[in-house]
Amino acid sequence: MPHSVPSPDALGHALLAYHRGLDPAATLTVHSNVAEDEALPASYFFRSLWEMPELERLALDECQGRVLDLGAGAGCHALELQSRGFLVKAVDVSVGAVQTMQARGVREVACHELFAVPAEAGGYDTLLMLMNGLGLVGTLEGLERFLVFARTLLAPGGQILATSSDISYLYEDEEGALVFDLNGPYYGEVEYTMSYQSETGAAFSWLFADASILQDYAEAAGYEVEFLAEDEQQQYLVRLTLRS
Repeated sequence: MPHSVPSPDALGHALLAYHRGLDPAATLTVHSNVAEDEALPASYFFRSLWEMPELERLALDECQGRVLDLGAGAGCHALELQSRGFLVKAVDVSVGAVQTMQARGVREVACHELFAVPAEAGGYDTLLMLMNGLGLVGTLEGLERFLVFARTLLAPGGQILATSSDISYLYEDEEGALVFDLNGPYYGEVEYTMSYQSETGAAFSWLFADASILQDYAEAAGYEVEFLAEDEQQQYLVRLTLRS
């Protein structure tokens, strides 16, 4: 188990409490530096295929070959892919999330931070990053680093399927003009903490990359970029493949 796994584990304890029936209403409180506190029911991590947003269902349909599910949570995507016959490895930094996935029947699970995920012989045909999963990279600097790191994980001809969103709407004034601190960090770099009952997890960075900045970074790192779909919340699904 890597020593850098964050502790305490508010997310993991909420998922375990919900899964074990100890707290059927288990709810996380999500704190950020850009918005009001938000309630996130643990049940959301357990949704079935038809409870998933359309972008996630499309991403599952686009998966190919051996799949690495990054930031897998309670394993809803991994379980759906398993049911379709895919070989899936599900990874999360939360010890409790990993225990939840094991209890739910995800066959291959590991506890790793994103940049500690080991390469596998032959590589993965699909890296899957859902629920605004591109955010795992943390910052634009992390995105740049991840696009290099992903080459060590991908099989020849492999793909990254990821969702992200443009959160510029959070910075609109009353006239609809955008108000940014141009000297500050990129507006899509958000700081979060999550709490469950009396436990608050470690702070972490999460990236919301607008489509144009993602395209710039990915193309500079040698990827082909294909935007597959977008929803009304300005969230999009993108496919990244290495240029041959």
